[in-house]
Amino acid sequence: MTQLERWRAWQAREPLDRPMRRSAYTPDMFKRLTEHLGGRDPDEVFRPDAGAAISLHPPEGYAKPCFSACYDGADESEIDALGVLRRRGTFHHFTQTISPLRNAATLDEIEAFPIETEAGWRDGHMAGEVETHHREGRFVTGMVGHIYEHAWQIRGYEPFLTDLLAARDRAESILDRLTERNVNRAVAAARAGADVLHTGDDIANQKAMMFSPDLWREFLKPRWARVYEAARRARPDVAVWYHSDGNIEAVIPDLIEIGVTILNPLQPECMDVERVFRGYRDRLLFDGSMGTQSVFPWGTPDDVRAMVARRRAVFGDALLLAPTHVLEPEVPPENVVAFYEACDGVTYA
Repeated sequence: MTQLERWRAWQAREPLDRPMRRSAYTPDMFKRLTEHLGGRDPDEVFRPDAGAAISLHPPEGYAKPCFSACYDGADESEIDALGVLRRRGTFHHFTQTISPLRNAATLDEIEAFPIETEAGWRDGHMAGEVETHHREGRFVTGMVGHIYEHAWQIRGYEPFLTDLLAARDRAESILDRLTERNVNRAVAAARAGADVLHTGDDIANQKAMMFSPDLWREFLKPRWARVYEAARRARPDVAVWYHSDGNIEAVIPDLIEIGVTILNPLQPECMDVERVFRGYRDRLLFDGSMGTQSVFPWGTPDDVRAMVARRRAVFGDALLLAPTHVLEPEVPPENVVAFYEACDGVTYA
């Protein structure tokens, strides 16, 4: 089967020639895995079921707003498209994040801050890219992104959570503009023929959500519902992938209600993933479940193989097997090889 054929069979819950599976890596992990594979690119060796991404392009001549004034003249090269300052940390790939609106004291300051909604951005290339990827046997992902995560990164983590409770108009000013941006992204991708929309927010910790489920239902649920509804007006059968780390069991029924069809990453250190599967297998497909806090860094290759066998026995073809996050420097390369060998039933020398 091609990747696209496998994707379509997975969506239809039809038998697969092998399970869907994929992985991604931090830079150090990618380097070590490449060395372990004799200098070969891991993605060329394993060919993960990751799809091909499409996105809007900015208009000709577009220039990102200058945000350096938010940081007393910081180097503009360290500031991302959101206006968030991301300075390289001292340990591997980790960065220091500084928010441009961390000191904003009024609604006027927040509303004056430029948040790009991508209205009017170019989409003429997208349908052609979908056609090319499909012809080459790949499924296509429309990159939509986050709402809550980008909101707190712009405002600051504690200030944004405080705004949700005490200055809601400030929080909603940011959320509404990010929602509009995501509507524009999702509609363009769906209209172009993307197979799945990548969406989500990290809204949970190890044991519970970062804020009450009721606050999520008030502020985030209707905004994500708007994004999905708009996209499905353009393509009714587009799949919706939703990511959140941590224990999000409290809102899984809400996610299904607004149109999510694929849940990621199912962290086994945070949730009973088999219970989640039993409760929602008729309404969701699943992506992830291979612990990056447990079996991948600290298990043996045999442990990895046993976990793959267990997941396949329980989930069958409803699960795209994947690490629950990018694989980090603690992971032995041998465990990555064991993962793909267990999924594929072959030996990767």
